[in-house]
Amino acid sequence: MPYAENDGRGKDRPVLVIARRDARSAYAVKLTSKRHDGDQEYLPLGSGAWDGSGRSSWVDLDQVYIVFDTGMRREAAALDRRSFQRIAVELARRYGWQPPS
Repeated sequence: MPYAENDGRGKDRPVLVIARRDARSAYAVKLTSKRHDGDQEYLPLGSGAWDGSGRSSWVDLDQVYIVFDTGMRREAAALDRRSFQRIAVELARRYGWQPPS
């Protein structure tokens, strides 16, 4: 998804797809490499293949976005199941969703 700055640079903000919404779209949360130690709105994710520079990432839990399949330009990496489960449980707790099994 585009960065909030919308400054015409064509840069994409990395997101973590958390669930399908329907046949054409999915729910996602933003990822950032900006440090957010101690900030309750972010979960630390660590580093992984999704960041070519090997930087640590944080998941922004404050807002869930709808992203359309046609707007996704690339896939960076798959998140390991344990990390995804930790994020899913926290989102379920915050938003009153049914936790994943």
